[in-house]
Amino acid sequence: MTVAALPAIIRPLIEPQLPDWVEPRWFASKEKALEVAPQAEIGWFDMYDHVAMAETVRAATGLKWLNSVYAGLDFLPLDLLAERKVTITNGAGIGALTIAEYVVMLMLTHAKGYRDVVRAQDRREWLLDSPGKMELAGSRALLLGLGAIGSLIRTRLEAFDVEVVPVRRSAADGALGPDEWRGKLGEFDWVILAVPATPETDGMIGAAELAAMKDSAVLVNIARGTVVDQPALIAALEGRRIGGALLDVTTPEPLPPESPLWTLPNAQVTMHLSGRAQDKMFARSAERFLANCNRYRAGEPLAPIFDPARGY
Repeated sequence: MTVAALPAIIRPLIEPQLPDWVEPRWFASKEKALEVAPQAEIGWFDMYDHVAMAETVRAATGLKWLNSVYAGLDFLPLDLLAERKVTITNGAGIGALTIAEYVVMLMLTHAKGYRDVVRAQDRREWLLDSPGKMELAGSRALLLGLGAIGSLIRTRLEAFDVEVVPVRRSAADGALGPDEWRGKLGEFDWVILAVPATPETDGMIGAAELAAMKDSAVLVNIARGTVVDQPALIAALEGRRIGGALLDVTTPEPLPPESPLWTLPNAQVTMHLSGRAQDKMFARSAERFLANCNRYRAGEPLAPIFDPARGY
């Protein structure tokens, strides 16, 4: 029998189909997770508390396969997992559809001034004109990150007649190379960040990049807060040097109440909700986990593999 430490929240979805060679140890708290972790060869330690999740992973000294619904795992002890030669499967693509939809929603909300419409409804005020007059059609978007999420963002925005220019390691098919996009920032109405959190992407949008953008351009970040120099972004928004920022991620999270981002009129903050705006995440994750169980037993490659060295 192979011991698997599994979150109780996923139990109804996988227990009826769990292979008979897997001995599940269910947990519903950090304390129980820490108790079962050292016994586990397979671990699915997802928790909302990332500090507790990292602590549990450290305690799983016999772990051979770590599974997670999260796509980004930068909060885990990746060096330790690499040292222990743990195979890691992550949630890449699980929330791609809903995150792509969320990006379109944020952009439309900004373009049409929809926050002001909602506030007018709260006041029972009948507006005589639209507070937002921007059209997505005909605008240009620079898309940094063309993985599962970025690819879906691209197709959905193209359906709105947005010209989407991606950034790729090899510039081809209209894409910009990694050394080209900074020099082109002033040509775009939208700058969309869908990159993984790695040392390479840390602070990739700073004061220089913000200064190079159009004063009407909007930054959209559904990647990680660390991808943007947040003090520089706040300064650019306060000085109205860019048109706005649509942020589903911040540094830190939760965003402190005193942060200016909460009250800046040209910033929208949506509490890292884009991947949670769905009801199929756990069903998709369960299906993927069960398929990987069969591969694990057969000695076949698991998918999708997360590489601790690359960070994605």
